[in-house]
Amino acid sequence: MSVRPVLGAAAGSALLLLGLTAAAPAPASAAPAASAPASAPASVAPAESVTVDGEGRMADGSVTLSGTYRCLGGVGPVFVSSSVSRPSSDVRYSVGGTRAVCDGKEHRWQNSGTVPAGALEAGRAHVEAALFELRPGGLLLLPVFHAVERRGITLVQG
Repeated sequence: MSVRPVLGAAAGSALLLLGLTAAAPAPASAAPAASAPASAPASVAPAESVTVDGEGRMADGSVTLSGTYRCLGGVGPVFVSSSVSRPSSDVRYSVGGTRAVCDGKEHRWQNSGTVPAGALEAGRAHVEAALFELRPGGLLLLPVFHAVERRGITLVQG
C-alpha cells in the first residue's frame, strides 16, 4: 500500500477531528497526548512539539510549508500534517504529510501540496500543523494527537 493514500486519509481524519474540537481551542502548542514511559521521570523526557516556520512558498499551484517537530516513541506510525487557509476564510487546504522520527530529538519537516487555482495568493495565511500517531483501535487506525500549532504566516512566490 502506498504511503500517499494513508497520509491523505490520516490528514483528512485529523482535520475532521480538529474541526469537531474547534469549540475548545488548543493553545499554540498543545500538551502531548502520550506521556513518557512509566519508568522515566516526566522531568527527564523532552516535551513533544510541532512548530511552523513564519514563511511558506508558492510556485506553480504548489504550496510548501515547513517547521520543526519533536516526539517520543509511539505504538503506531507518527506523521506531521499541515493545512493552510486564507485569513478571511474557514476553508483549509491540506498540504501533505511527513512521516516523523520519534526519538526525542528535534527534526525539520517540510510538506508540499497543490491547491486549486486562485485559492491562495501571496501574503498573509493561516497554517495548522499537527503531530499525530495512528494507533490501532479495533478495525480502524485512530489518530492520537501529540502536538498542534496554529499560526499566521506569510506566503511568498518562488
